Amino acid sequence: MLEEAQPVLNIPSLRNQVTPQEWKARVDLAACYRLVAHYGMSDMIANHISCRVPGEEGAFLINAYGLMYEEITASSLIKIDVKGNILLKPDFGGLDYGINRAGYVIHGAIHERRHDLDCVIHTHTWPGMAVSSLECGLLPMNQTAMRFLKIAYHDYEGVVLDVAMQDKLVADLGDSNAMILRNHGLLTVGHTIAEAFNAMHRLELSCKAQLAAMACNSPLVQVRPEVLQETWNNYQPKTRRPYGVMEWPALLRMLNRIDPSYRS
Repeated sequence: MLEEAQPVLNIPSLRNQVTPQEWKARVDLAACYRLVAHYGMSDMIANHISCRVPGEEGAFLINAYGLMYEEITASSLIKIDVKGNILLKPDFGGLDYGINRAGYVIHGAIHERRHDLDCVIHTHTWPGMAVSSLECGLLPMNQTAMRFLKIAYHDYEGVVLDVAMQDKLVADLGDSNAMILRNHGLLTVGHTIAEAFNAMHRLELSCKAQLAAMACNSPLVQVRPEVLQETWNNYQPKTRRPYGVMEWPALLRMLNRIDPSYRS
């Protein structure tokens, strides 16, 4: 018989055990988990968002396998290295949560090979899974989707548990900041947590809009190739401010109004 669940997890703070830089990363990453949940992109305890630990080569933060996104806090995140070894684990009491191997294989692959990236987000939303299962993939049928005109694709090879899959995953990502894992879901990366979240939020909207339009069973308006290319160019680095800079402080203020416990 299952034990009665605690209404709230009381996890001792790790603030005094980490550097100020790591603590800030923990707060921002916990906020990202809460935002993914707030916008309906979580999958109970599945999936992961990870970020590199500032000043600590080969280390990154990831969620404990067993926590819902809306209960993740700065102190509940587990620090691991790119080989999956646990470097710092919170006190979960009798629950003794660990990490999900599939999450380590996907996120560790990118953190080990792409030192320019700080954050990786992977989701299993129904719009993302639906578009990932379409032969046509993501269509550049509106301005938001045109940002992902050259999105990367990775073919399904089974549950990602084998480190032998890592090289192909990173090769398929290339220099893109977004990738559709065929028959699986969505993945975005960023130089910051805010940047990666911005990409995932917009990619999710693009998938929803495509499915809604296709469900109307009416011909889709085609945009000229040169306009598609020009629009894509307008979304590229150095043509505008980095993604996330403007909205991230506002998103944190929203979370602080809803539930500031992510900061603990």
